[in-house]
Amino acid sequence: MSTHTPQHVAIIMDGNRRWARKNSIPALEGHRAGYKTLKKIGDAALDRGIKFLTVWAFSTENWKRAKREVSFLMNLLEWVLREEIAEFNRKNVRLLVTGRIHELSTRLQKLVADAVNLTRDNTRGALNVLLNYGGRAEIVDAVRAIVRAKPDADSVDETLITKHLYQPDIPEPDLVIRTSGEHRLSGFMPWQTEYSEYVFSEKLWPDFTAKDLDAALEEYRRRERRFGGK
Repeated sequence: MSTHTPQHVAIIMDGNRRWARKNSIPALEGHRAGYKTLKKIGDAALDRGIKFLTVWAFSTENWKRAKREVSFLMNLLEWVLREEIAEFNRKNVRLLVTGRIHELSTRLQKLVADAVNLTRDNTRGALNVLLNYGGRAEIVDAVRAIVRAKPDADSVDETLITKHLYQPDIPEPDLVIRTSGEHRLSGFMPWQTEYSEYVFSEKLWPDFTAKDLDAALEEYRRRERRFGGK
């Protein structure tokens, strides 16, 4: 049984659109509500001593959604990067953005780079936002980087692959939470979550609360982490 708070919690924030349908409001408003929930859960994570919070904001597959929805999400991201960075600094939180950022618009790429730079010295905690992220895409990009480096074949090991992932310097997630009752990972950080504990919540993401986070943390503490041992 674990008695400590996980250092790194990762969340697959699922259910925004279903929440909107459930409440008979436009689907786009579900994403806005989801962002409000992220702010609340981010504050709760800080209050509980969680040092790294990773959230999946936009996947490589999300480009297949309706153009209007994708545009809304990109505009919401731009607004956050323009208007909310002062709050990151006030809370002493570092922002990390992980994924194929080079495929985003030039404007959004600059906003990402500026926001990451402006918060890089903050020390209370870190929010790692997966943006245009896919687990297989990350591994493909790592392999491409290794091939370009032309190492000796015998030198390729788990350490070398890890070194070429998007964020090699942050710890692997201790706990992964997925909301909305879905019991799958959908390509979420497959390399890093090999020994993570998983908690699946029936709550749709906009309905997820600090109490739900506490329940997931309590479930984590009840488990005995073996890391492959018996």
